[in-house]
Amino acid sequence: MTEATRPPVPPFTRESAIEKVRLAEDAWNTRDPHKVSLAYTEDSRWRNRAEFATGRDEIVALLTRKWNTELDYRLIKELWAHDGNRIAVRFAYEHRDDAGNWYRSYGNENWEFDENGLMRTRHASINTLPIAESDRAYFWPLGRRPDDHPGLSDLGF
Repeated sequence: MTEATRPPVPPFTRESAIEKVRLAEDAWNTRDPHKVSLAYTEDSRWRNRAEFATGRDEIVALLTRKWNTELDYRLIKELWAHDGNRIAVRFAYEHRDDAGNWYRSYGNENWEFDENGLMRTRHASINTLPIAESDRAYFWPLGRRPDDHPGLSDLGF
């Protein structure tokens, strides 16, 4: 079975890597685990904090658990580095729990893609800290971050 192609595909230029990062950010901001999982190979391997997932079904399960507890989730990703079929990103996201407590999570991801532009490996290291509601920085309506909203570097994150 051949998998669909998800442009841009490797080898990545700076411009195509930036595009790939934004497409990933946009997908994650939908908070739709099934839609997000389609950007990964059917046997994709993840390390997400201390959790490991292999394959789209496990990715969907992980993301479903995540977004059932991380409410009002908003994410910004930024390219850190790229080479061939690999991209490194840094990110920060904000969310609240069901008691109304707000958090900001900071992290780094290392991605490796197949020739079709599907991610086959994702390693994520993430640190979460509580923030006051008054310290929130992400206020766009749920969904895609507007093009004119500041990115991580602009926000000093």
